[in-house]
Amino acid sequence: MELLAFGVQSDEKPLLERAFAGRQAIRCLDVFLDEDTARIAAGHEMVSTSVNCDLGPGVLEILAAGGTRLATQRATGFNNVDLDAAARLGMTVARVSAYSPYAVAEFAWTLAMAVNRRIVRAATRTRDFDFRLDGLMGRDLHGRTAGVVGTGKIGAAFARIAHGFGMRLLGWDAAENPDCRALGMEYVTKERLLAESDLVSLHVPLMPETEHLIDRVALKTMKDDAILVNSSRGGLVDTAALVHELRAGRFTGVGLDVYESEAGLFFLDRSLTAMEDDTLARLVTFPNVLVTSHQAYYTEDAVAQIVAATLRNVLDYRAGRRSENVLVPRS
Repeated sequence: MELLAFGVQSDEKPLLERAFAGRQAIRCLDVFLDEDTARIAAGHEMVSTSVNCDLGPGVLEILAAGGTRLATQRATGFNNVDLDAAARLGMTVARVSAYSPYAVAEFAWTLAMAVNRRIVRAATRTRDFDFRLDGLMGRDLHGRTAGVVGTGKIGAAFARIAHGFGMRLLGWDAAENPDCRALGMEYVTKERLLAESDLVSLHVPLMPETEHLIDRVALKTMKDDAILVNSSRGGLVDTAALVHELRAGRFTGVGLDVYESEAGLFFLDRSLTAMEDDTLARLVTFPNVLVTSHQAYYTEDAVAQIVAATLRNVLDYRAGRRSENVLVPRS
């Protein structure tokens, strides 16, 4: 019984093959799962997917018709999976319920510091032997206010780093985290957090109730010189509204590791083709915006934990066991 893994990155492949060796047969593909590639899985009872794979009803029906009964996602988020369709088709769906929160929190801070201190612009200049400081002035973050939207494991790790910088902490979440409270975080309304924060970082999952959480109204509530960081899910931000505000000259910096229309773009080389996504094409032209390709999770530590959890999901499925990673149980 072979596991067919879709959307495997070149750095990820040896980790998967080493972990699965002698325990579970695996074949790694660099193509992403969608309606055009789903038929490749015919005859495979188990598939593994990445966050930018499509597991909508159409894809799931093709998989089920080909004999697939398990889809195990190598990610925490599952907004790309139609769980109702999977249940209707009798498919088991699992994910990685947790991995290193430090990977994402540290990368969110990397984005924040990079846009605050104009690192990309400075590096580009010095490569051309231009050593002027014009336009490179940043701000001390010590003493300023960090707004943490979502204070789970990743948000709490981000808050601890902010506390180390000596920042005032504001938080917004459905449930308060006592670890964040111990750092001195004050929980406030989303509107107050956005209005008072010099740095806003997003750490909530993408669900119907959080889609475009940062919309036109939310963006206008923020300070003109604020920094916005999103290392969670692209759909949390209304990108068209963000571009509108950036065109008006607002925000010290914006760091985005995710984009709401990233499927079919991120994790792929599009350097030799025309960029058809006008919003993304416009976004990357702003000098105060830094866009990276969904790499916040991409550390040796986090990927090793993701691989281990994926192997566990496969072995649990084969043994008929159920864990906290299962989203749709075996029927």
